Amino acid sequence: MAVYHLTTPLSEEDVRKLRAGDEVYLSGIIYTARDAAHKRLVEMIEKGEELPFPLEGSVIYYVGPAPAPPGKPIGSAGPTTSYRMDAYSPILIAHGQRGMIGKGERGPEVVEAMKKYGAVYFAATGGAAALIAKSIVSAEVIAFPELMSEAIRRLEVKDFPVIVAQDSYGGNMYREGVEKYKRA
Repeated sequence: MAVYHLTTPLSEEDVRKLRAGDEVYLSGIIYTARDAAHKRLVEMIEKGEELPFPLEGSVIYYVGPAPAPPGKPIGSAGPTTSYRMDAYSPILIAHGQRGMIGKGERGPEVVEAMKKYGAVYFAATGGAAALIAKSIVSAEVIAFPELMSEAIRRLEVKDFPVIVAQDSYGGNMYREGVEKYKRA
């Protein structure tokens, strides 16, 4: 397994060098969105409307962060279960999204889109929400404020720790890890 330090936006070249199990530290801008926001983004694409952020090279973190305590840009920011975004992710990937961050395995349609267009799914460590929040330098709501914790936020991150859970070649840390320990 390799260790990478990458800066967003991600290129297809960035994504294609990653393999399931690699450690990645992301810096730059990532966006937050959960299922309600994903539904709205897809509706905007279908209507030909301008999105609140550029999809090309983007990384979306599936999180509904806690309110920011005094002096901090964000509260606890742990990943949410990703399969709820599976209906929307292939469309966003086809429009340039390169990375997703969450927890839990992705469905076959998402995996096929990742392989076809060059995208990657990162796992953030569940249960480490306060630690993850330390990598977030700033947070700003940029769309759908009425969704409250599920509004889309623009996060500036520095060395945000993730693991490549599913890569653009079909590699799957969840399945490979189970197989590895079955053989042990």
